[in-house]
Amino acid sequence: MELLLLYAPCVILLVSSLYLLRLFSDARRNLPPGPRPLPLVGNLLELGAKPHRSLARLAERHGPLMTLRLGAVTTIVASSPDAARDILQRHDAAFSTRPVPDIVRACGHDRFAMPWLPPSSPQWRALRTVCSAELFAPRRLDAQQRLRREKARRLVSHVARMAREGAAVDVRRVVFTTLLNMLSCTLFSADLADLDEGRAGSAGELADTVAEFAGTVGVPNVVDYFPAVAAFDPQRLRRRLSRVFTRLFAEFDEQIERRMRERDAGEPPKNDFLDVLLDYRTTEDGRQFDRQTLRSRFTDLFSAGSDTSAVTVEWAMAQLLQSPSSMMKAREELTRVIGSKPEIDESDIDSLEYLQAVVKETFRLHPPAPLLLSHRAETDTEIGGYTVPKGATVMVNIWAIGRDSKVWFEPDKFIPERFLQKEVDFRGRDFELIPFGSGRRICPGLPLAVRMVYLMLASLLHRFEWRLPPEVERNGVNMEEKFGVVMTLATPLQAIATPI
Repeated sequence: MELLLLYAPCVILLVSSLYLLRLFSDARRNLPPGPRPLPLVGNLLELGAKPHRSLARLAERHGPLMTLRLGAVTTIVASSPDAARDILQRHDAAFSTRPVPDIVRACGHDRFAMPWLPPSSPQWRALRTVCSAELFAPRRLDAQQRLRREKARRLVSHVARMAREGAAVDVRRVVFTTLLNMLSCTLFSADLADLDEGRAGSAGELADTVAEFAGTVGVPNVVDYFPAVAAFDPQRLRRRLSRVFTRLFAEFDEQIERRMRERDAGEPPKNDFLDVLLDYRTTEDGRQFDRQTLRSRFTDLFSAGSDTSAVTVEWAMAQLLQSPSSMMKAREELTRVIGSKPEIDESDIDSLEYLQAVVKETFRLHPPAPLLLSHRAETDTEIGGYTVPKGATVMVNIWAIGRDSKVWFEPDKFIPERFLQKEVDFRGRDFELIPFGSGRRICPGLPLAVRMVYLMLASLLHRFEWRLPPEVERNGVNMEEKFGVVMTLATPLQAIATPI
């Protein structure tokens, strides 16, 4: 006890000295302004359960380019279109790498997965090339329209069956499962999920595992703010994710090994993405992708490709159910353009201008990843008269940009009509709306994701009238958010469909 009393003042003096030294050092480095950090924890306590909202409030006081100290990590946050353009376009090369979250180091995932590999990596370039040319290229997407239309048909059939039974539809679940099958047929020529509640076996388990993956990765991890304790994995998150990886990899290995047996038996190729990856040879040295690279690529495609699109459809449906006039306009347009045709063709989407406006307004109010994926400064970089130091984590708060009253009229209101009056591109060109990011780290799956969202939403609105269950209708939809790697409704949307 006496030793503790003796050393306590020394420890306090040391911590205080380090804190003051850090403040003095930051001032000399000409960092962007920001709230004063506390010793040790910095500004962590200011983030709360909804960091995108907390950071937006802080940006109102400290400006569109802001510095925070999150534990031991210097973090720069951009919260305006101009600041986002500086980071993602004007200084794209300086911010093209990402800090690697500790959790994705489980099973070495970070060493094989596109989101975490640096653009200078030959493996990143090879994966980017093959995905852009063989998975997301317009000719490939056009060739797979029949597949996506078939999955949309099954979704409509499933919802019609629920309507006959008088059951409410869990919008996110049915869309998520449908999107998983769109992806699994694109990748493996096989359905790996089941819309029916009474599913058993591996069909359905993939949906649960992919959802668990997203939920686990989205848990705030103390190691990301205090890297010195990484070896201890204090929240056991790497261990948890390793178990999830084990289940995912077992499913992917089964698909790969089955395909190899089919090839050995001389069966004709299926010409899906698995065949493409198995046949691919890198331009540098002619090597094939190894098994771990395939596993990581499939993991990222399923997790990013299904969850983000499903929550976008759910948010859009929630907003339309809260806005009867917008719902009526969307359905009237579908009646006018599609008429009595039972199915939506992707070629119809260009004529559905109001539906496109609904999706854009949903992206603005509820971007699936409100802070995108973080970037890392490779060099000291001057932006807006301030220095972003080498090694800093850089975030772009696209949620704050979407709610900025200097950019948008009545920013908190759902007004799709704003996009009928002004052409805004969300594919990385117009920085007031960048739900997929921009620059060389823009989401490569954007072309497929947009097609899937439009098709799912249009199919649900064209074939059914929608209303809320009586117990929900009394108070309206609970629009409370749940922050994570993907921002979802805290309470999944339940709605009752009536076939038209």
